[in-house]
Amino acid sequence: MATRPDPSPAPAPLPQAARRDLTQRLKAQAQALGFDLVGVAPCSPPETYPLYLAWLEKGHHAGMGYMANERNRGRRADPRRILPQCRSIVVLGVRYAQQAAAPSPPPHDARPRGRVAAYAWGDDYHDVLVERLRRLIAFLEAETGHPVSHRYYTDTGPVLEREYAVRAGLGWVGKNGMLIHPRLGSYLLLAEILLGLALEPDSPTITDHCGTCTRCLEACPTQAILPNRSVDANRCLSYLTIEHRGVIPPDLRPRLGDWVFGCDVCQMVCPWNRRAPLWGDPAFAPRPHVPRPVLTEELALSPQAFNQKFKGSPIKRAKRRGYLRNVAVALGNAGDPSAVPALRQGLRDPEPLIRGHAAWALGQIHTPEACAALRQALADEPDPQVRAEIAQSLRACPG
Repeated sequence: MATRPDPSPAPAPLPQAARRDLTQRLKAQAQALGFDLVGVAPCSPPETYPLYLAWLEKGHHAGMGYMANERNRGRRADPRRILPQCRSIVVLGVRYAQQAAAPSPPPHDARPRGRVAAYAWGDDYHDVLVERLRRLIAFLEAETGHPVSHRYYTDTGPVLEREYAVRAGLGWVGKNGMLIHPRLGSYLLLAEILLGLALEPDSPTITDHCGTCTRCLEACPTQAILPNRSVDANRCLSYLTIEHRGVIPPDLRPRLGDWVFGCDVCQMVCPWNRRAPLWGDPAFAPRPHVPRPVLTEELALSPQAFNQKFKGSPIKRAKRRGYLRNVAVALGNAGDPSAVPALRQGLRDPEPLIRGHAAWALGQIHTPEACAALRQALADEPDPQVRAEIAQSLRACPG
């Protein structure tokens, strides 16, 4: 998200002492607004741009066409194509809770449960951070006494933000492709402000503290992490459960395990997160029943109930059909016969995407009750893709 840049020319550079003082006051205000990390990088082209182009050429962006369109591809080559007056980039980070902080299910509650990526437990970070960025810009303009041309983003703009975070001294890019701070770990949300004002830059992070550790690569459920610190989105559970709008490839469905929105596995095994705080910004504290949802209850969510439950939540990004698709797969992976009634109801959902994955899940359970539900659905199902899913699942059934 961004404002319109001020078309007026950039103001005259501040003397070094005044620039240093303004930078320190801006950082203090950012921390007062709730940002855990703040640094300044020069506004110059990113050195990792060729790696980004190679990543696109190999199709590792999967169905995220906005990553590859010509306009955005070109703007990532130089932030001055976004804001011609750009002189500095302020990079900010906010800590959120670790997956290890997820509330435990009540004792003796054996119902199958899903797992949600920790950043999505609370309010949508786009809403929270954009308001803070606006207030930080207002502070800067009040301090300087004049409008400052700017654009700001949080995971929404054509900026290779992790490189600028490294340049701003916020950490290093780990082998899982995520920014890691030596004290706060990698459970971080990033934001950046492109400014038509020269601030005092920070020293870049030089040392890579991953060393010989390869725990994230080995733990990735689908081996989506590549050797060059990037990720093949075609196989990444976060992409498959959030951005991907269609059918989840059958060979990858068992790898989802109990993840119904996103994935934190590469962060859960990272030694730097074991040293980091367990909790983060209160704005992203878990809402009730979100971190470990009861899967059979989620599959019963009507469109109205889904919208009400996840209003202001990142989970709405997957939309109801995508989220319930994931829930059905997680139920199949759980293999619990008690889920058959919920999955039978899923076979009657108005969304073919949900019906097809519910059919797959029943095939994984393949009890007599599950098989009877599949045979009954096959007789009534009008969608050819869903019929194919049902027929494939029936192969696991006796007779």
